[in-house]
Amino acid sequence: MPTRFETTLTDALIDKHTAAGDWKNQTLLDHLEHWTRQSPDAVVTRDPYGTHTYAQLSADVDTCARSLADIGITPGDVVGIHLPNWYEWLVIHLGAIKAGAATNGLIPIYRDREIGYMAKKAGVSVLFVPNRFRKFDYPDMVDRLRENLPELTHTIVLDAPGESLFAARDGFERWQDFLDRGTTTSALESNDWADRRPDPNDVGLILFTSGTTGDPKGVMHTHNSVLAAALPWPDHLGLGQGSVIHMASTFGHLTGYMYGVCLPLLIGGAGVFQDVWNGEDFARLVAEYGIEHTSGATPFLHDLIEAAKTTEHDLSSLKHFCCMGAPIPRVMVDEARELLPKLSVFGGWGQTECGLVTMTAPGDSEEKVTGTDGRALGSMEVRVVDPLGEPTPAGEEGKVQVKGPFLFVGYLKEPGLTSEAFDGDWLDTGDLAEMDEEGFIRIAGRSKDIIIRGGENIPVAYVENVLYEHPAVSQVAVVAVPHPRLQEVACAVVTLVQGQSLEMDSLREFFESKGVAKQYWPEVLQVLDEFPRTPSGKIQKFKLREEVAADHVS
Repeated sequence: MPTRFETTLTDALIDKHTAAGDWKNQTLLDHLEHWTRQSPDAVVTRDPYGTHTYAQLSADVDTCARSLADIGITPGDVVGIHLPNWYEWLVIHLGAIKAGAATNGLIPIYRDREIGYMAKKAGVSVLFVPNRFRKFDYPDMVDRLRENLPELTHTIVLDAPGESLFAARDGFERWQDFLDRGTTTSALESNDWADRRPDPNDVGLILFTSGTTGDPKGVMHTHNSVLAAALPWPDHLGLGQGSVIHMASTFGHLTGYMYGVCLPLLIGGAGVFQDVWNGEDFARLVAEYGIEHTSGATPFLHDLIEAAKTTEHDLSSLKHFCCMGAPIPRVMVDEARELLPKLSVFGGWGQTECGLVTMTAPGDSEEKVTGTDGRALGSMEVRVVDPLGEPTPAGEEGKVQVKGPFLFVGYLKEPGLTSEAFDGDWLDTGDLAEMDEEGFIRIAGRSKDIIIRGGENIPVAYVENVLYEHPAVSQVAVVAVPHPRLQEVACAVVTLVQGQSLEMDSLREFFESKGVAKQYWPEVLQVLDEFPRTPSGKIQKFKLREEVAADHVS
């Protein structure tokens, strides 16, 4: 494949991970083709709008790939998918692989500001969007952004069942019309498809992670690196052919991608998808389809527990709940054990740059499950180091660094930031932790400025930059406020320009006018006359956190 991406890959790194067996030199398309031959009539997905078999998915992927080729997609191009957890997400992604393109997964909550930056940075050539989803008009957003997306040549619009049909207009193509290209145009010769097939060490996935210094960063993964992060799961959890796996976290997030899109296809299982999370609906799906495993943020576990208290549905098939993104409160583990005695609750820690690196597992003690974030998976290595880069003794806090086959291959068009992220072969994650004698880590905090709202990172510097654009705001600090379900939300602490005022309602209107994803909006506002500062003048955020938390205990 022609390369348009500057990465950290070297022949030595490829040889190392291939020889160790961590990189299998396959793409997700290889796994689809294998299971289609093995069990073509087996169910591969169930989403809110239908059920599909491996044979159906394979046929739809072929059609999509031909359609992508027909509109001019060539190897190395980037296909943007700004869709909820629908079957079509898989069709487009696998079709892009067959056509030789990389996928830029975009989280559905993202709006003008995020998409305008990310799609331009990734050089998206074709973008797939819903007509409307959760009352938002995506085509209108694309029209607002179009002049700033010079590489965007096609926008394909999908209707959500129950929504009004998209009215065709200039600059857009209906999904069905797009697919018709793949059925009415002449197919490429078989050797042409072989030429398009990507090398597993090509960049196949670009996901944007929360920026800690302003703009989000495009994380590049090869087919090998991202699948390596999912491969330890089946053996670790006893999953196999026919296992039923649920996913409600967005496919545009690495968690949703690896364990919703990839994991069912790796094991020949079935994925059950929710495009909008709801605990009661999840309980119904467990009973209806025999769901065995799910992964999600801690609020999802909270909602499952609440649903289990009143539901009449049979939840006995559910064996695993992997809780990600925030610590698991002990009370939730106790409640889950009482309500769902067959369910194992366990947690993990990771980042977009490195996948899920550590995890507890069924069979680990309650102390490990509730008091740690697990130990290294597969061939990944984790260490905790002091400010000089020396490993700390067990139980002593330090910086978390990781290395191994799950690591990303660089930040998109940011070689300087990529270089800064590494200490030799070790990725400096920006998280702080302690490690015990058995290798279990406990995340103690973050050296990077990020708030985790229900498992979703809120990039503090990014939000602060938006706030500084408000004409009434003089100075800004965004800090976390405790929340009973989401664990923490963003509080905007501001000082104002003399004579100005600011209320929460007007702040919400301002963020909406700026096209910022709603989950990034501050949910608490505090106006101060002045900030606590160090002698050198730096805002003392730790004091603000203490004061705001005391004022807003939920």
